[in-house]
Amino acid sequence: MAETVYGVDRFVRNVRHGRFERSLSALTAAGAAVMTVEIYLEHDKSSFGDPWMWAPIVTGPVGLAAGLAGFASHRMAKTALPVASLIILGNGLQGLWLHARGIHQKPGGWRNFRYNMEMGPPLMAPLLVTLVGGMGVLAAVLRREK
Repeated sequence: MAETVYGVDRFVRNVRHGRFERSLSALTAAGAAVMTVEIYLEHDKSSFGDPWMWAPIVTGPVGLAAGLAGFASHRMAKTALPVASLIILGNGLQGLWLHARGIHQKPGGWRNFRYNMEMGPPLMAPLLVTLVGGMGVLAAVLRREK
């Protein structure tokens, strides 16, 4: 006879069996929304001095839509979500390179590491973007919750 599982136990059982697609799709959507707002506010401080600063602002809503679609539809979780997530992941890696270049271009470059890390573009921030993209890719690989 099958045992009925509720609440946290059901959640843990789904995760143990690789059934986390819907939840991770929703987390990707939420992460993309928060990420987009935060990046917009930070890049706005810099007056969007480089046109590439708009890239995460454009990819964020795409990730939000794909995450919500992946939550609602198994098909979208296997098609649209991984494509959007790979684009976000690539944009995060590009941002890491651009931020490292920005630190290098500050007076003193890498020799003045501590000061330029504090006053230059945040080097680790684009890695959070890659985290959101990675969650979407992982959601596409996992099975759907029961």
